[in-house]
Amino acid sequence: MAENTRKRSVLIVIDMQNDFIDGALGTSEAREILPSVVEKVRKNKENGDAVLFTRDTHGENYLDTLEGRLLPVTHCVKDTRGWQICSPLEPYTEGGSAVIDKPTFGWTGWERTFRERGIIPARIEIAGLCTDICVASNALILRALYPETDMAVDASCCAGVTPEKHKAALLTMASCQIEIL
Repeated sequence: MAENTRKRSVLIVIDMQNDFIDGALGTSEAREILPSVVEKVRKNKENGDAVLFTRDTHGENYLDTLEGRLLPVTHCVKDTRGWQICSPLEPYTEGGSAVIDKPTFGWTGWERTFRERGIIPARIEIAGLCTDICVASNALILRALYPETDMAVDASCCAGVTPEKHKAALLTMASCQIEIL
């Protein structure tokens, strides 16, 4: 283990961006969880846990991509207001917290991201948007990469495209040995 590498808890905050909260794909459920997500991030930072954020990132040609053809709602275009992490969480993205710009649902660079930050995940917890798309995708990628690591998704800090899809995604993740808080 490298001198600066250590086991620690990691909180991953998925896509808490303006377009998913009050923008192009915003929902009332996303707005409702925001205070709980902010409080969770604050507590994890105070505990010295690693806090990492993802940011759904698309280009101006989004509608020409496979995702854009299947979900024809332009969103999270790089350098727009909708792409930005929402303002209540923005202060927490500074001071060592990584912001990962991911081009699609799931980030496949988690091992590299942890290694670059000197993290061996002792426990991984996930919060954010949308439960049934990006949260589930990343949770399943992380479960496959770290099959022996304790992992949880905080249902009160997640929202799906619909409440029904949120519940279905939680059931799927629980079936894959991811604790639902």
